[in-house]
Amino acid sequence: MISQRLRSYMDRCGVEFDLAPHAFAFQPSKAAEASHIPGRKVAKGVLVRAGEEYMLAVVPSSKLIAFGDLGRWLGRDVTLADEQESATLFADCELGAMPPIGAAFGLQTLLDDDLLDAEEVYFEGGDHRTLVHVQGGDWRRLLHEASHCAFSA
Repeated sequence: MISQRLRSYMDRCGVEFDLAPHAFAFQPSKAAEASHIPGRKVAKGVLVRAGEEYMLAVVPSSKLIAFGDLGRWLGRDVTLADEQESATLFADCELGAMPPIGAAFGLQTLLDDDLLDAEEVYFEGGDHRTLVHVQGGDWRRLLHEASHCAFSA
């Protein structure tokens, strides 16, 4: 299942994609393992609060967010949003299966530099059983409004 908001946004951007079904996996890193895809090719979205604003931080599934680095870059404290906040903002997605495309959900996207020049990217599209696969050019088209810097560890 792909989030309808994500699908609509991808259609508006003219992005072609494939779906890669896999066994249930609650975390993107486990979805990468289940699909036999290197974690560096699977993008995960993490909902954060920067001051009073929600943003979607996107890193490879094999890495974690360095909150200190991200906060210094943004010039304000950054914390992890809770599950209830996530459920509200991503209402057409299963809990924890947020697509890493903030613009589809009215959020600013913060992209880690490790995903900037990817040749291909996989990501959760709204459930824990399917990865969306896009080519690098389409990935960059989806994230054309994203800000980027190095903030993963």
